[in-house]
Amino acid sequence: MNDDLFSLAAIFSQLSLLAFGGGNTILPEMQRQVVQVHHWMTKADFSALFALAQAAPGPNMMVVTLIGWHVAGWPGVLVTSIAKFGPSSLVTILALHAWERFKDRPWRRYVQLGLVPITVGLVAASALLIAEASDRAAVLAGITAAVALLAYKTKLHPLWLLAGGSLVGLSGFGQ
Repeated sequence: MNDDLFSLAAIFSQLSLLAFGGGNTILPEMQRQVVQVHHWMTKADFSALFALAQAAPGPNMMVVTLIGWHVAGWPGVLVTSIAKFGPSSLVTILALHAWERFKDRPWRRYVQLGLVPITVGLVAASALLIAEASDRAAVLAGITAAVALLAYKTKLHPLWLLAGGSLVGLSGFGQ
Protein backbone atom coordinates (compact mmCIF):
# COMPACT_ATOMS: atom_id res chain seq x y z
CA MET A 1 0.00 0.00 0.00
CA ASN A 2 2.90 2.39 0.69
CA ASP A 3 3.98 2.06 -2.94
CA ASP A 4 0.45 2.94 -4.03
CA LEU A 5 0.40 5.97 -1.72
CA PHE A 6 3.74 7.17 -3.07
CA SER A 7 2.52 6.67 -6.65
CA LEU A 8 -0.72 8.52 -5.89
CA ALA A 9 1.24 11.43 -4.40
CA ALA A 10 3.60 11.57 -7.38
CA ILE A 11 0.83 11.38 -9.98
CA PHE A 12 -1.53 13.88 -8.42
CA SER A 13 1.11 16.43 -7.45
CA GLN A 14 2.27 16.46 -11.08
CA LEU A 15 -1.30 16.65 -12.36
CA SER A 16 -1.94 19.49 -9.93
CA LEU A 17 0.64 21.59 -11.72
CA LEU A 18 -0.73 20.66 -15.15
CA ALA A 19 -4.38 21.49 -14.43
CA PHE A 20 -4.28 24.72 -16.37
CA GLY A 21 -7.75 25.98 -17.19
CA GLY A 22 -9.48 23.81 -14.62
CA GLY A 23 -9.29 20.34 -13.23
CA ASN A 24 -11.09 18.67 -16.12
CA THR A 25 -8.17 19.49 -18.42
CA ILE A 26 -6.09 16.77 -16.74
CA LEU A 27 -8.68 13.99 -17.04
CA PRO A 28 -7.01 12.29 -20.02
CA GLU A 29 -3.68 12.01 -18.23
CA MET A 30 -5.37 11.08 -14.95
CA GLN A 31 -7.27 8.29 -16.69
CA ARG A 32 -4.12 7.11 -18.48
CA GLN A 33 -2.21 6.91 -15.20
CA VAL A 34 -4.84 5.12 -13.12
CA VAL A 35 -6.13 2.81 -15.88
CA GLN A 36 -3.30 2.08 -18.30
CA VAL A 37 -0.13 2.71 -16.28
CA HIS A 38 -1.05 1.49 -12.78
CA HIS A 39 -4.08 -0.70 -13.60
CA TRP A 40 -5.92 0.43 -10.48
CA MET A 41 -9.26 0.37 -12.33
CA THR A 42 -10.89 -0.06 -15.73
CA LYS A 43 -11.96 2.72 -18.10
CA ALA A 44 -15.56 2.04 -17.12
CA ASP A 45 -14.70 2.31 -13.41
CA PHE A 46 -12.92 5.61 -14.03
CA SER A 47 -15.90 6.91 -15.98
CA ALA A 48 -18.29 5.83 -13.22
CA LEU A 49 -16.19 7.57 -10.54
CA PHE A 50 -16.07 10.70 -12.68
CA ALA A 51 -19.85 10.64 -13.13
CA LEU A 52 -20.38 10.16 -9.40
CA ALA A 53 -18.03 13.05 -8.63
CA GLN A 54 -19.82 15.33 -11.07
CA ALA A 55 -23.25 14.45 -9.73
CA ALA A 56 -22.27 15.08 -6.12
CA PRO A 57 -22.25 18.57 -4.65
CA GLY A 58 -18.86 20.09 -4.03
CA PRO A 59 -15.72 20.66 -6.07
CA ASN A 60 -15.68 19.35 -9.62
CA MET A 61 -12.45 17.46 -8.93
CA MET A 62 -13.96 15.16 -6.32
CA VAL A 63 -12.94 12.35 -8.68
CA VAL A 64 -9.42 12.73 -7.28
CA THR A 65 -10.64 11.89 -3.79
CA LEU A 66 -12.69 8.97 -5.10
CA ILE A 67 -9.66 7.55 -6.90
CA GLY A 68 -7.67 7.83 -3.69
CA TRP A 69 -10.42 5.97 -1.84
CA HIS A 70 -10.62 3.29 -4.51
CA VAL A 71 -6.87 2.67 -4.47
CA ALA A 72 -5.95 3.01 -0.79
CA GLY A 73 -8.97 3.87 1.38
CA TRP A 74 -8.70 6.78 3.82
CA PRO A 75 -4.92 7.20 3.45
CA GLY A 76 -5.48 7.42 -0.33
CA VAL A 77 -8.15 10.10 0.16
CA LEU A 78 -5.74 12.19 2.22
CA VAL A 79 -2.75 11.72 -0.09
CA THR A 80 -4.59 12.39 -3.35
CA SER A 81 -6.42 15.42 -1.98
CA ILE A 82 -3.28 17.07 -0.61
CA ALA A 83 -1.23 16.16 -3.69
CA LYS A 84 -3.85 17.47 -6.12
CA PHE A 85 -4.82 20.70 -4.38
CA GLY A 86 -1.65 21.68 -2.51
CA PRO A 87 0.89 22.40 -5.29
CA SER A 88 -1.58 24.17 -7.58
CA SER A 89 -2.83 26.32 -4.70
CA LEU A 90 0.71 27.49 -3.94
CA VAL A 91 1.42 28.22 -7.61
CA THR A 92 -1.89 30.08 -7.91
CA ILE A 93 -1.04 32.31 -4.96
CA LEU A 94 2.34 33.15 -6.49
CA ALA A 95 0.89 33.64 -9.99
CA LEU A 96 -1.88 35.94 -8.74
CA HIS A 97 0.71 38.07 -6.98
CA ALA A 98 2.76 38.34 -10.19
CA TRP A 99 -0.37 38.85 -12.31
CA GLU A 100 -1.40 41.79 -10.13
CA ARG A 101 2.10 43.22 -10.16
CA PHE A 102 2.17 43.27 -13.98
CA LYS A 103 -1.48 44.27 -14.48
CA ASP A 104 -0.61 47.24 -16.71
CA ARG A 105 1.70 45.36 -19.06
CA PRO A 106 0.41 44.87 -22.63
CA TRP A 107 1.80 41.32 -22.88
CA ARG A 108 -0.62 40.17 -20.20
CA ARG A 109 -3.59 40.44 -22.62
CA TYR A 110 -1.75 38.36 -25.23
CA VAL A 111 -0.98 35.66 -22.69
CA GLN A 112 -4.67 35.47 -21.80
CA LEU A 113 -5.69 35.30 -25.47
CA GLY A 114 -3.21 32.49 -26.13
CA LEU A 115 -4.33 30.41 -23.17
CA VAL A 116 -8.02 30.34 -24.09
CA PRO A 117 -7.75 27.95 -27.08
CA ILE A 118 -5.37 25.70 -25.15
CA THR A 119 -7.87 25.42 -22.30
CA VAL A 120 -10.75 24.74 -24.68
CA GLY A 121 -8.75 22.00 -26.39
CA LEU A 122 -7.85 20.34 -23.10
CA VAL A 123 -11.47 20.41 -21.89
CA ALA A 124 -12.66 18.99 -25.24
CA ALA A 125 -10.10 16.17 -24.99
CA SER A 126 -11.39 15.38 -21.50
CA ALA A 127 -14.97 15.27 -22.72
CA LEU A 128 -14.06 12.88 -25.53
CA LEU A 129 -12.17 10.63 -23.13
CA ILE A 130 -15.12 10.32 -20.74
CA ALA A 131 -17.56 9.82 -23.63
CA GLU A 132 -15.39 7.08 -25.12
CA ALA A 133 -15.19 5.23 -21.80
CA SER A 134 -18.92 5.63 -21.08
CA ASP A 135 -20.53 5.00 -24.44
CA ARG A 136 -20.28 1.23 -24.79
CA ALA A 137 -23.22 1.06 -27.22
CA ALA A 138 -24.29 3.14 -30.20
CA VAL A 139 -27.47 4.26 -28.44
CA LEU A 140 -25.37 5.62 -25.55
CA ALA A 141 -23.17 7.53 -27.98
CA GLY A 142 -26.36 9.00 -29.47
CA ILE A 143 -27.55 10.07 -26.02
CA THR A 144 -24.17 11.69 -25.35
CA ALA A 145 -24.31 13.58 -28.64
CA ALA A 146 -27.91 14.70 -28.01
CA VAL A 147 -27.12 15.95 -24.51
CA ALA A 148 -24.00 17.75 -25.74
CA LEU A 149 -26.07 19.44 -28.45
CA LEU A 150 -28.83 20.38 -25.99
CA ALA A 151 -26.31 21.79 -23.53
CA TYR A 152 -24.62 23.80 -26.29
CA LYS A 153 -27.72 25.08 -28.13
CA THR A 154 -30.20 25.70 -25.30
CA LYS A 155 -30.25 27.34 -21.91
CA LEU A 156 -31.50 24.15 -20.33
CA HIS A 157 -30.15 23.79 -16.81
CA PRO A 158 -27.60 20.95 -16.53
CA LEU A 159 -29.55 19.39 -13.66
CA TRP A 160 -32.41 18.69 -16.06
CA LEU A 161 -29.98 16.93 -18.38
CA LEU A 162 -28.64 14.89 -15.45
CA ALA A 163 -32.19 14.01 -14.39
CA GLY A 164 -32.97 12.88 -17.94
CA GLY A 165 -29.84 10.75 -18.02
CA SER A 166 -30.79 9.19 -14.69
CA LEU A 167 -34.21 8.27 -16.03
CA VAL A 168 -32.71 6.74 -19.17
CA GLY A 169 -30.33 4.73 -17.01
CA LEU A 170 -33.08 3.56 -14.68
CA SER A 171 -35.15 2.44 -17.65
CA GLY A 172 -32.38 0.11 -18.77
CA PHE A 173 -32.39 1.73 -22.20
CA GLY A 174 -29.08 1.21 -23.99
CA GLN A 175 -27.91 -1.79 -22.00
